[in-house]
Amino acid sequence: MTSLNGVALVTGAGAGLGRASALTLGQRGARVAVHYLKSRDGAEEVVAALKAAGTDAQAFQGDLTKSADVASLVAAVDGRFGAIDILVNNAGDMIERTPLLEMTDERFHAVMDVNVTSAFYMCRAVGAGMVARKRGCIINMSSLAAWNGGGPGAGAYSAAKGAIVSMTKALARELAPHGIRVNCVAPGLIGETAFHGRFTAPAAFENAAKSVLLGRAGTPEEVATVVAFLASSDSSFLTGETIEINGGMNMR
Repeated sequence: MTSLNGVALVTGAGAGLGRASALTLGQRGARVAVHYLKSRDGAEEVVAALKAAGTDAQAFQGDLTKSADVASLVAAVDGRFGAIDILVNNAGDMIERTPLLEMTDERFHAVMDVNVTSAFYMCRAVGAGMVARKRGCIINMSSLAAWNGGGPGAGAYSAAKGAIVSMTKALARELAPHGIRVNCVAPGLIGETAFHGRFTAPAAFENAAKSVLLGRAGTPEEVATVVAFLASSDSSFLTGETIEINGGMNMR
């Protein structure tokens, strides 16, 4: 894969897919801004690993559901690194599995905010600088749940991840004239993350893994490799697309 240049900002990079994406982008040559909300220790561990490998990196905290926090975060990253060339909107959460009839207004809006509103705020804030420079790459994180509805009690989360796919297409159309590519990644069953540790019983995870055509769950590193591809010039003629990484669980 072609080496990366410039600065990558990865949201929710203290663990899981964000951590793997930050490390892989750094390994490919990007300088990395590691965002976190609560996982400060995890973010600092990612920064330490990147610096140990010779990569310039720094951790930044911010609540991405608040536009003022997003503006401050982007200004801080710009001040530290000069510009943001690659944005990976990885931050998101299901919060909890909640059936429709038990879903409160507050919980529904919380799920939408942490997954959709946060990504929109980030695209708007980072997109301004990209438009001014006439270049940039945005990668959003969706989910297999956007296509199959997810597991029990995942209605709001599935809707949010479906919105991410649609927003990716809309922003790809809007930003293409400015030299900016916008794509999306939709992981399927991925192991070694806190997500399934919180929301999926071990037996259910094992049964789900049996339905994967390749016979196993994926890894965060396999997702991160696709993120790095979308961030590189190797995907220079690719925009508005969602790449599904699910081992054959969902073929369209």
